[in-house]
Amino acid sequence: MNPVPEDMENALMGSQSSHASLRDVHSINPTQLMARIESYEGREKKGISDVRRTFCLFVTFDLLFVTLLWIIELNVNGGIENTLEKEVVQYDYYSSYFDIFLLAVFRFKVLILAYAVCRLRHWWAIALTTAVTSAFLLAKVILSKLFSQGAFGYVLPIISFILAWIETWFLDFKVLPQEAEEENRLLIVQDASERAALIPGGLSDGQFYSPPESEAGSENEAEEKQDSEKPLLEL
Repeated sequence: MNPVPEDMENALMGSQSSHASLRDVHSINPTQLMARIESYEGREKKGISDVRRTFCLFVTFDLLFVTLLWIIELNVNGGIENTLEKEVVQYDYYSSYFDIFLLAVFRFKVLILAYAVCRLRHWWAIALTTAVTSAFLLAKVILSKLFSQGAFGYVLPIISFILAWIETWFLDFKVLPQEAEEENRLLIVQDASERAALIPGGLSDGQFYSPPESEAGSENEAEEKQDSEKPLLEL
């Protein structure tokens, strides 16, 4: 028997690989795709993502930490009642820490309202709070007499400034990109499920079966060869 030509082998290998790829396409399980879609939709129905919840917890920590430092400062400077009356009732921009506490309350209310209640997916709210915080603290540090009042004259402004910028970094580099990535994954899964739904489910390997080459051609060639040799033998 003659060896099979290389082009014939390449053709057979190509047909087998194409059949395998078709089987891979038909091996998509719509049930698994729907389960993934339901998991993503469940996260949406849950109302808030895990990374956004962490951000809201950090905003709450910002308020509580600044409040704690302010209460400690009130105790250190002569008792809560006397110092509270001095800083709140007799408020003085140049010597009071009460405005730094109000600044933390402002950040908390704006950020929780924007990113927890309204579920905003833009950076303008965090940009507003960070800009207001930075401008106010810089002006207060330059104009006020906080540095002459001990360690809290340094601690409260610096802590408030750092916390505001950490919130900005966390939202801009963690919350918004991760949520956008989850939305893209959901779109990809939905698109894959739609493609799988368009593929007929009743296809089998038999429909892609390529029958072996018929030997009729080789038999006809052998008969023609014999017919051509007969006149030579008769001579």
